[in-house]
Amino acid sequence: MKRILALVLSIVLMLGVTVPAYATGDGNIDGGGGNMGDGTSSNYWNPGMDGVRVSIVDVDSHSVVTTPIDLTNQTPTSGIIHFGKVSKLSYNSGRALSPVVGGYTCIRPAQSLPRIISSGSYPASIDAIRSYFTDEQVIRAIAGYVGINFDTLIGGDYKIVIEPIAYLVYEGAYYAMTATEAALYDQVVNGNLRYWMGSLTHKNLPLAIFLEEADLGYPAWSGSTNSKVSNDQILSSLGIGIVCFNDELEPPEIDEFDYEYRVDTDVITSVEVSGGQSDPDNPVTVQFIIEGRTYTVSNVYYPDGDSQLVWVKWHTPDEPCVCTIQVRVRGSGTAQSTITANIVDLDGNDPPNPVADDRNDSFRLADIPEKEEVTSATWGIWSPWWQENWVWVSDWDKCWHTDRWTDANGVVHRDRWYHWVDNGWWEDQGWWEFDYNSYTASLTGSMSITPDSLSPTATSTTLKSGYGIQQRTTARVSTTQSSAVTAAQNAVTYFPEFNYEGFWRLLDCSVSGKRSTFTFNDNPYSTYDRPTHFTPIWYPDGSYTPYTWLLDCWTPAGMLSVNLTDSVRISGDLWEEWHVAPSK
Repeated sequence: MKRILALVLSIVLMLGVTVPAYATGDGNIDGGGGNMGDGTSSNYWNPGMDGVRVSIVDVDSHSVVTTPIDLTNQTPTSGIIHFGKVSKLSYNSGRALSPVVGGYTCIRPAQSLPRIISSGSYPASIDAIRSYFTDEQVIRAIAGYVGINFDTLIGGDYKIVIEPIAYLVYEGAYYAMTATEAALYDQVVNGNLRYWMGSLTHKNLPLAIFLEEADLGYPAWSGSTNSKVSNDQILSSLGIGIVCFNDELEPPEIDEFDYEYRVDTDVITSVEVSGGQSDPDNPVTVQFIIEGRTYTVSNVYYPDGDSQLVWVKWHTPDEPCVCTIQVRVRGSGTAQSTITANIVDLDGNDPPNPVADDRNDSFRLADIPEKEEVTSATWGIWSPWWQENWVWVSDWDKCWHTDRWTDANGVVHRDRWYHWVDNGWWEDQGWWEFDYNSYTASLTGSMSITPDSLSPTATSTTLKSGYGIQQRTTARVSTTQSSAVTAAQNAVTYFPEFNYEGFWRLLDCSVSGKRSTFTFNDNPYSTYDRPTHFTPIWYPDGSYTPYTWLLDCWTPAGMLSVNLTDSVRISGDLWEEWHVAPSK
């Protein structure tokens, strides 16, 4: 039986050094780091001052099901500043950063953790980390700390998320930070944390552990493992490890395309630009070549060592195809040069015509599926501003003088002398500073299923099988940067009689601003051309629950989507409305 450790980090104490250790999973862990910069008396970190945060996550919902715990070999100072016990998944779902002074709690394991964060003289061992976190006794200890039965924890319904923690001094105060918290806090202080502590907070800490395989919506890390990374890269990809428990090791899905879009849809394509510093004196320009058209984004700015997300909004073709997008960067920056987009058509899979003698005696109700759901996104733009620094530039010149006088004997004398004069000028020897302006978008939706009004005996919530239902789905996008976001543009409804697969209805869409309304298209099998879906006459009494995936709300940070359901009640069938009588 193979159980897999899908990623990274930390955690857990072992129950006793004399207890034999047995592997519970295979390690899927990698890490990096490099030399540390020199600290100052008020900004520094000491090697070994590290730990991990452990969270238990539901496999299906990706929700954190227990309060996270922090494990460390250290004893942090009582007045340390921290941000509570918050998982990376919670932050990425919109949880705000909330600093707290004092009251920090952690667990010191009986068997010491391996070194988590590398430094120049004390590198961490990925093999040691992998061995530690695949040990059965470690997993048992975690189960005990969080209050979950061990067999339940490893049963396949949960994953363990591990995040590296650093205990550091910043501007004279002690802090406890995960990599994600460091990135969020650096945004709050406008890059000052990265300026003073970047070798730790933006290199060795986030690169201490990262995914080798994509999981829980986080990608495998394929970038540099010994260079500073940006806040966006940390938030999206780094400082996370995942322990999975499966019956067998499944190969990772290989994503053939960078994007998947729908036909005839407004979409957004983004790249991350980095390298050097881009400012008004040395700007970067990015060009996207899409379907023979060039989209130019000028004045892309970012500070040295950071990056900027650059995007373009465009409309996909009317027919399915694979679209190759070329990206050109002019200036000091670099970015992904080729993007491949798969453009698909969701139309054409409408259910077949139901007939009165349809049967399905073996029908069993299937679980309602959950497709990818992302309801919020954040991104930002760097804005440069000039920090004046007026300096006097000296330009010393000799100023000559000649004195003449006649003495008592009538002799004329001359005396030539000089003094120095500064003919300099004031010169602005300032520099570019940067502010990071964050933007957000969130998607909400609702779905309402009602019996067709032409059903003769239906109520507002109940109908007989064989009659039709109608649907109304609404979506609303809230955003702080309207120009960078599209409305939700597609919705697909699946039905329980087909086990939510095989057949579906692509809904008709009406968009007004950032609000969208979706309904069934007119049904060609409807006598009155109604926008309806007919329930099968054989469907058993009880709840009838269609499922809708609301999608194609595009932001610079990716697509937002929502899973929706609603139900009506089936009671009887349409044959009960009919009777056979002899003709008169």
